[in-house]
Amino acid sequence: MLNRLRVHRVSFRHAYEGFLYTIKSQPNFRFHLIATVLVILLGLYYQISTFEWLVIIFTINMVLVAEMVNTSIESMVDLITLERREDAKRAKDVSAGLVLVSAVLAVAIGLLIFLPKIALGLS
Repeated sequence: MLNRLRVHRVSFRHAYEGFLYTIKSQPNFRFHLIATVLVILLGLYYQISTFEWLVIIFTINMVLVAEMVNTSIESMVDLITLERREDAKRAKDVSAGLVLVSAVLAVAIGLLIFLPKIALGLS
């Protein structure tokens, strides 16, 4: 039992180190974290529903995970080869596209949730 707890503690530490590495090394990830804080503040201000919170939380998760997957893929490609190769470029471009798609859809979701609330506040 104690050995299982130790293994989980070590795994958690490695995961935490990966998260910190991403924060320290990836400016886009930091931008997404700032956007996350702003969206949470907007949600609190406009008192969004429980369902809207679920959508927002899922969307935030999607973008942050996409950014971390992108960082992981880029690191793996750099580990495999530092040569300029078309397949390496393609892997990096596709993973960057993953982040772009998730971020654009996150903006769309945010607009669908918050624009009506903002519009009601203006009228």
